[in-house]
Amino acid sequence: MSEHSSNTEQKVEPKNDFIRNIIREDIKAQKYNQIVTRFPPEPNGYLHLGHVKSICLNFGVAEEFDGICHLRYDDTNPTAEKQDYIDNIKKDLHWLGFEWAGEALHASSYFDQLHAWAVQLIEQGEAYVDLQTPEQIKDHRGSYKEAGKPSPQRDASVADNLQLFADMKNAKYAEGKAVLRAKIDMSDANMNMRDPIIYRVMHQEHHQTGDKWCIYPMYDFAHPLSDAIENITHSLCTLEFEDHRPFYDWIVNKIGFEQPPHQYEFSRLNVDHTLTSKRKLKQLVDEGIVDGWDDPRMPTVAGMRRRGYTPAGLRDFCNRVGIAKSDGVVDMRLLEFSIRQSLDDTTARGMAVLKPLKVTITNFAEAVSSWESQKADSVNARWDDQSKTLWLTQPNHPNVADMGEREIPFTETLYIDQGDYEIEPPAGYKRLSPEKTEIRLRNTYILAVSEHITDENGQVIELKATIDPTTLGNNPEGRKVKGVIHWVSASQGVPATVRLYQSLFSVEDPGSVSDVHGALNPNSLTELNAVVEPSLVNADAGTRFQFEREGYFISDALEHSNEKPVFNQIVSLRDSYKPA
Repeated sequence: MSEHSSNTEQKVEPKNDFIRNIIREDIKAQKYNQIVTRFPPEPNGYLHLGHVKSICLNFGVAEEFDGICHLRYDDTNPTAEKQDYIDNIKKDLHWLGFEWAGEALHASSYFDQLHAWAVQLIEQGEAYVDLQTPEQIKDHRGSYKEAGKPSPQRDASVADNLQLFADMKNAKYAEGKAVLRAKIDMSDANMNMRDPIIYRVMHQEHHQTGDKWCIYPMYDFAHPLSDAIENITHSLCTLEFEDHRPFYDWIVNKIGFEQPPHQYEFSRLNVDHTLTSKRKLKQLVDEGIVDGWDDPRMPTVAGMRRRGYTPAGLRDFCNRVGIAKSDGVVDMRLLEFSIRQSLDDTTARGMAVLKPLKVTITNFAEAVSSWESQKADSVNARWDDQSKTLWLTQPNHPNVADMGEREIPFTETLYIDQGDYEIEPPAGYKRLSPEKTEIRLRNTYILAVSEHITDENGQVIELKATIDPTTLGNNPEGRKVKGVIHWVSASQGVPATVRLYQSLFSVEDPGSVSDVHGALNPNSLTELNAVVEPSLVNADAGTRFQFEREGYFISDALEHSNEKPVFNQIVSLRDSYKPA
């Protein structure tokens, strides 16, 4: 079963929220024949975690109420838009498990109609061409305490404005020399209603329309009219667009629609230590601070996909966060909780030693020579005399038999994790030390350390140990060993690069920092030279595992190979966070 199909089948019952309650009331009142929503990204960057909430809401309510949801690119700024962004938005939506109605739409497809409506506004005396400089327009806009000043061109005749607008369209003005503004109220308390700019000159080729246009509509003009063209019933936006709603309503009213769309605002998704500004995320990419938009530390959908997050986990997270009318900050650990929950029953197990410490079993040959007579019924093993390896068959998942089995090599020399032996252990330490010499090697024998070897700096570099041949897979009567550790064969294990991640930012609200460089976490990425069991290496790139006692990992989608295995940490194995 594909990742996409498995996630679409695992539907979560929707929660009640004010938007869904509005839709229920509209359906009850038979206000619309069909509920129509849209997801309208600007193709000027990759989608990020904040978009996932909007995606889940727009596509979710359409599905819940037997409606449809459009994908529409609000592509009104060709200087910032790329085909790469367009393609990845589609890829992200499919990966998250959503399908839009019909073909993907573009605001640029409506440019002819939007231009005609701009002319209509001029003819109605509700738009004019302003020849002031951008600085003058900004200065004359006023402030929250002071009314704006009207443009010298505000009261020009309809005929003059039609000609000036035609001149703009016919490339007679350079960029910044002329704009078309809506004529509303320069003293309005809402700054967005002080004659907002609705068209500007841009001598820039568009990725969809080529060189047909040298004037382009502003987002606030194109967005509501695109909604109206597509018969959107509920235009769902985040709270930063609340102050833009009066102009949204003004423009659809002035153009005239029998059943205009209506905008509803909900809280945006703010997660601590996470940046959701495409402009600042692009800065990280452009400056090489991260390794592209899909760097696993990035909160982009592409980055989270490469990190190993699951669509089911992201959807569960958004469902837990819910929809509200006021902004707040969500604990990152809730996201990790949802991801972890989605992985537990779907991820095969494996053993990897991230910081290897050599262990030599001094009685290995003697101990395993009689393994057939000593092994427990629960142990399935075979001895290979040529390689002197005891191959142990273990399930890929302790509770999911359908995941099959794999063989793990047990040899005379092993690696355990450096943290599993301490010369001076801290209080409560339950692993190996000079005082506590016995421990269970997972799925095999009880091991007893007889000697540790240190280097010139006093660091332990090797352990000498023995195994009890009577304890393969069982605890004989009277033998109770507290503690189990994982291990990997030193001769059959495979060197691998393992990447551990922390938050990319060390401050709780990186969006509030003017210079992102000062907010970066220097420990956001740690690369380790690990050793993994052979079965992990043969998996395809993009396969998730639980490294026993370590956490959840994924073989890197771009760099992993059998010759050079690379694994990215998804989330830790457990966390103290308890969601409400």
